Amino acid sequence: MSLAPPRALLFDWDNTLVDTWPSIQHALAITFEAMGQRPWTLDETKARVRASARDSFPLLFGTRAEEATAVFYAAFEAEHLAKLREREGAGAMLAGLAGGGRYLAVVSNKRGELLRREAAHLGWSGYFGSLVGANDAPRDKPAVEPVELALRDSGIDRGADVWFVGDTDIDMRCAVNAGCVPVLLRPEAPAAGEFGDAAPQLHIVSCSGLVEVLAAS
Repeated sequence: MSLAPPRALLFDWDNTLVDTWPSIQHALAITFEAMGQRPWTLDETKARVRASARDSFPLLFGTRAEEATAVFYAAFEAEHLAKLREREGAGAMLAGLAGGGRYLAVVSNKRGELLRREAAHLGWSGYFGSLVGANDAPRDKPAVEPVELALRDSGIDRGADVWFVGDTDIDMRCAVNAGCVPVLLRPEAPAAGEFGDAAPQLHIVSCSGLVEVLAAS
């Protein structure tokens, strides 16, 4: 498939650029236990965690959503920086792309202040023109508002020369909603029917693979 070379790359954060499943799993387990519910297994967490807490916790915890949110973030903040790890090759990829004339930004469903804290901890803040997290825009992914906020100061409009790079269906849906190119970045191939009408236009298995694709574009 022939795609326009991207002027901008919007990255998901969790489990696209960094590995945060251990911290998410731990904080969710504490939250479920506090709410009197069975904690999810790690496989269940990986399969089900997509939306922001703002969108997902009312469905999971009903009238106790606000209480559950406080429990989750207290548990998460206690250890997320200590457990934070970059995905293989992510730092080198970003360092190489940052000086290449393309606009880089993050659109995440992690709460914005935590996202920016993690980027600073890794020394990555300077790679990005914008780091947009949950609650920064009026709505979270897969709505278009976070994409518009991420691009606001770039001089680039959302469209076919903006690639949205992520690892889950909500990332691909956000890309399609925003009129951008959905790019799946993960080792696993798309499962049959996984993405519905928001299928990725590219599947790339590694950060180094994305660098190679961009170099050839």
